[in-house]
Amino acid sequence: MNNNKNKGKGSAGKNSNLLLGIVAVIVIGVAALTFFNGNKAGNTADGSKASVVAATDENGNLVIPVSEITETATFYSYDELDTYMEVLAVKASDGTIRTAFNTCQVCYASGRGYYIQDGDVLVCQNCKNRFKMDDIQVAKGGCNPVPIFDEWKEETDTTITIPKDLFVEAEGIFKSWKN
Repeated sequence: MNNNKNKGKGSAGKNSNLLLGIVAVIVIGVAALTFFNGNKAGNTADGSKASVVAATDENGNLVIPVSEITETATFYSYDELDTYMEVLAVKASDGTIRTAFNTCQVCYASGRGYYIQDGDVLVCQNCKNRFKMDDIQVAKGGCNPVPIFDEWKEETDTTITIPKDLFVEAEGIFKSWKN
């Protein structure tokens, strides 16, 4: 039997196996990132909160595609300023889209006054107050997400635009965030 057929190809075979291994690791990593960043509930498989990187326009305004909004809250990160911030958006049972800053009006200074979704409610990670989706952008004051009212944003059939100036005003309520 002639074993010289593959003579000289040993390192090339090892290199191709190494290359295949690297490609497999990259594919698995991309799949994991896609799962965690695309999770519409805003929660990862282990229950921690994940957020979607939102698009901004040339003026630093947050632009949310209406087509992404469902009955499950989506958490959009905003990092155009010195402070990391989040907006949550959800479709209420009446079909309207509701938006709020993802921080609690009472607990924001604790650093843990942000919400994650648990079933059909949002739960403050500081005081554990449970907040119904239909109450987002309706209630003001008390332990609930800071509303972003209609007059503070521009909504079309395809997008919701939240101006950078509103984030500038709200920056203080995110300064202690420990997300």
